[in-house]
This record gives sequence, C-alpha cells and structure tokens, in this order.
Amino acid sequence: MSLKRLIALATGCMVFMLPLRAQYRDDQFKRDAFTQTYADTTEKTKTDTSSLFSFREFFGGLAHKNTASLKNLSIGSAVFIGGNQIYHKQYWKLPIIYGGIGAGIYGGIRFNQLYNTTQDTKYKTYSTLSYIGAGLVWWGSIMDGVVSYKGNRKPDPGKATVFSLLLPGMGQVYNGEFWKVPIYWGLMAGSIHFIIDNQAQYMRWKWTYDQANSTVEGMSAPPQSAENAKYYRDSFRRLRDYSILALAVSYLLQVIDANVFAYMQDFEVTDEISMKVQPSIQPLDSYAMAPPAVGLSVGFKF
Repeated sequence: MSLKRLIALATGCMVFMLPLRAQYRDDQFKRDAFTQTYADTTEKTKTDTSSLFSFREFFGGLAHKNTASLKNLSIGSAVFIGGNQIYHKQYWKLPIIYGGIGAGIYGGIRFNQLYNTTQDTKYKTYSTLSYIGAGLVWWGSIMDGVVSYKGNRKPDPGKATVFSLLLPGMGQVYNGEFWKVPIYWGLMAGSIHFIIDNQAQYMRWKWTYDQANSTVEGMSAPPQSAENAKYYRDSFRRLRDYSILALAVSYLLQVIDANVFAYMQDFEVTDEISMKVQPSIQPLDSYAMAPPAVGLSVGFKF
C-alpha cells in the first residue's frame, strides 16, 4: 500500500472518529454531572416528600411515642386544640385554653341572643368582642406551642416560618433582623389603608351609579351621570383589589424572608478565594473507541 493511500485512510478514520469522540465527551459529562461523589459521604441528604400533615406523626407525638415536627404540631393543634401543650406535657395550660375559648363562645352566643331580644347595639358589640377573645385564646395556644418547641437549629427555620404566619414580623424578630419589621409593617399598613379608602370610594360611586339608574319617581338625580359614576365605581373597585393583592404579597414575602434567612444563618463565605489549575488526563475508553485526552482541570474554593 502506498504512502498516500495510508495517509488518506488515516485521515478518513480520524474524521469518522470525531463524532464518536464528541458524543463520548457529551455522554461522559452528563454521567459525571449526575453521579459525582463528594468526600463527606457520612450524611446523605434526603428530599422531604412527606405530606403536608401526618396524622400518625401528630397523634404519635401526643402519645409521646415519637418526635413530631413543628409543622405537624402547628397544623394539628389548629384543629385539635391543646395538642401543643399535651406534646410538651404542659397539662396545666389546658384548663386555661379550654376555659378561655369556651367562655368566649358562650359569651358570643349569649350576647347575640340579648341583642336579638332588645335590639341594643351594645350587646352586639359584646358578642363580637367575645368571639374575638375566643379567637385570641386559640391563636395564643398555637403561639405558645411554637415558643415551647425545641428545634435542632438556632435559629430554627420552622419556628421563623410559623412565627411569621401567626404574627407578621415576628419571624424577623426571631432571626434578629429587627430593621426589617418596620418595612413589612409599613407595606401591610399602607395596603390596609388603601383597601379601606378605595372600598369607601367604591361604595360611594356604586351608590351614585345606582341612583343615576333609578326609575323611582320623585327622586332627584345625582350630579354625576351614570356613565361617569360607572367609570369611577369600576376604577376604585380595581384599586381596592390591587390593594388586597399588595397586602397578600407583603404578608407572603415576610414569611418567605423569615424562612430563607433562618436557613442562611449558618451560610458563611470566607475571605480566602483561591483557584487551582492542574493537568487532567482522560483515560482510554475502549467502548467509545476514543483515545486518551489531555486537558486542564480548574477548581475554585471560597
């Protein structure tokens, strides 16, 4: 075989091997990216695929047979009142909780009956306050359970989250980020102000629109036309809805903030940032028929 034919054959083989080599590199990258191992293999991270609430874990915790998570305790105690106190063996608190809730409900029902009988508005006010008192006792029982819960971390992300759900800004106080509280309270207070104001304007223009379209004889027409009244009515209703959305977003944002920054309390970045470059040799792969490859391996430490 002549030298020219040998060169042509070798060139053809190299051209044929290039797609296989590229495919091999791509397959190897995917395989290494999803199967890499680390030095510390003593602890394996498990994805939490548990349901939102576990009856077995909750009632097992109340029976002191297992440890219950704060999530399960808080959700379960919202329905089975006093569950937090039973889990923490604080039985002396149960009569206070049950008595407070029972007294509030009884007072609400009783004062409402007196209002229906006498039509005296003060009894209606007393009834409303009694129901509010029962709700506050229920809320306090859950908050007490969160305070008494002993977590594995300090700060505990679960505690920070539930604190923020029960009392906006409390999660930031628990994390030690007091400066965030005025920001979130300002956002929520401003949203509530605009909700009330826009609702009042909406009701005003709704009444004007209804009067403009009224066909009752002898009723004077309002100074605004029905078309203008309809425009302002719809505008203030839209602004009210936007204000409600802003309140919900502000509330959810402070819950997320408390959870995320509680997790990040242990996250540290050192001042020493280094880069390590070293030669790397990819061994021969007989399956892909790819020759050894020589390159550089770059690593960062921070």
